[in-house]
Amino acid sequence: QVQLVESGGGLAQPGGSLRLTCTASGLNLDHYTIGWFRRASGNEREGVAGIKNGNGVTYYADSVKGRFTISRDNVKNAVSLQMDKLKTENTAVNRCAAGEHTRRLYTDFDITHVFPTFMKYWGQGSKVTVSW
Repeated sequence: QVQLVESGGGLAQPGGSLRLTCTASGLNLDHYTIGWFRRASGNEREGVAGIKNGNGVTYYADSVKGRFTISRDNVKNAVSLQMDKLKTENTAVNRCAAGEHTRRLYTDFDITHVFPTFMKYWGQGSKVTVSW
């Protein structure tokens, strides 16, 4: 049974940091393109970041570039999202997903609307709250 489990969510103050980790069982994450997606209350799901299988190309939504970093830890069969300089608008349920990526991503539209169409497996989500 394939399972993706997110951990590391919680409360951070604006300007603070959190590190989300997506840990897999039942599949080897190094063979998959991995994405992080978030859904804030009342909003549509949007793509946050991704890391491609194979060559390790990374993708970031414009709003998180320079603040968030996605990386792999193949020994742990995991992918992490380091979130620095957090903003209140980063408050959301964050989900990781795994899929077989077949194209490049160039825009926020691609990351939010195209990227998830390739995803086969989804975690349940981890809540991130950024607040004073």
